Amino acid sequence: MSGATVLDPLSRCLDAESARRVLALGVSASAQQRVDTLAERANDGLLSDDEREEYEALINAEDFVAILKLKARKQLSDAR
Repeated sequence: MSGATVLDPLSRCLDAESARRVLALGVSASAQQRVDTLAERANDGLLSDDEREEYEALINAEDFVAILKLKARKQLSDAR
């Protein structure tokens, strides 16, 4: 089952204002800096096991938010 399918029920719970707020979600500068650091270490093959877990968790969170944003955009465009 894809992440998009899992999020279908959640996205249907969004009213227009909530969907706009989801679209406004962003990553803090410090969180983005951490992702960039971990990505560079991953590319260099230098991640510790703990860093790998952290990096995977951050990437999964980014994927979740990206899919939810797609659902929010679709809901807003369907409401027009």
